[in-house]
Amino acid sequence: MSPQNHAPLYLDDLSVGQRFTSAEHVIDEAQIFEFARHFDPQPFHLDVESARESLFGGLAASGWHTAALTMRLIVGERAPFAGGVIGAGAEVAWPRPTRPGDVLRVVSEIVEIAPSRSKPDRGIVTLRSETLNQHGEVRQRMTSKLIVPRRQPQAADDVPNRAAASRPAGAC
Repeated sequence: MSPQNHAPLYLDDLSVGQRFTSAEHVIDEAQIFEFARHFDPQPFHLDVESARESLFGGLAASGWHTAALTMRLIVGERAPFAGGVIGAGAEVAWPRPTRPGDVLRVVSEIVEIAPSRSKPDRGIVTLRSETLNQHGEVRQRMTSKLIVPRRQPQAADDVPNRAAASRPAGAC
């Protein structure tokens, strides 16, 4: 799926098993330090020597940094849901740490589509995403529930106006 060639996807356009692959992002030490300073200031995210002596055995990005990068990659136009990527909840796991030099990409698959019974203009899409490095090793697994709008039905009186507008001037 090429991001530039597709209109936003509505609930009605989606199907179980549909897959999306993001662009890539290279993470480096500077990004890890910067994120950690602001959002997760723990020694194994802020200092190479402390990280070496930690459970991680080396510098590791915060799981929340990996989650933020995952979100950025998903939003990056390759899964262009109408109305944006609006979360209604998620389950996240980090089986292995993200390291400096990892080239991350996200592969997502729609696993469930549930039109809303109470709000007919939308539904919930369950999206399973894996954030992988350049070796195909999973850095994060996430199953999220997204709110996705349905296509709005065309008003009956709009149809003749659109048809008339598409005819050349003077045509009957």
